[in-house]
Amino acid sequence: MCDGPEAGLALIDAVLEHGELANYYLAHSARANMYRRLGRTAEARSSYEKALTLTQQEPERHFLQERIRQTEIKETRQKPTRILR
Repeated sequence: MCDGPEAGLALIDAVLEHGELANYYLAHSARANMYRRLGRTAEARSSYEKALTLTQQEPERHFLQERIRQTEIKETRQKPTRILR
């Protein structure tokens, strides 16, 4: 993380491309965190959802579900509002 979330995301993506951690929920959760820090909420939500499908542990599931909820709220706030005249 000392080089920033963009560098962290590149490293995580490289590891995932090799396939060793493709089914490891923490890899996808870390990827989601990098996206979240970059403000890329749609990609963050998608990665959190992937992580959620890969874990059965209830505390982790609760954490991931909360992060998904937070990204959905943020996406809603980021959408431009239409002013009807």
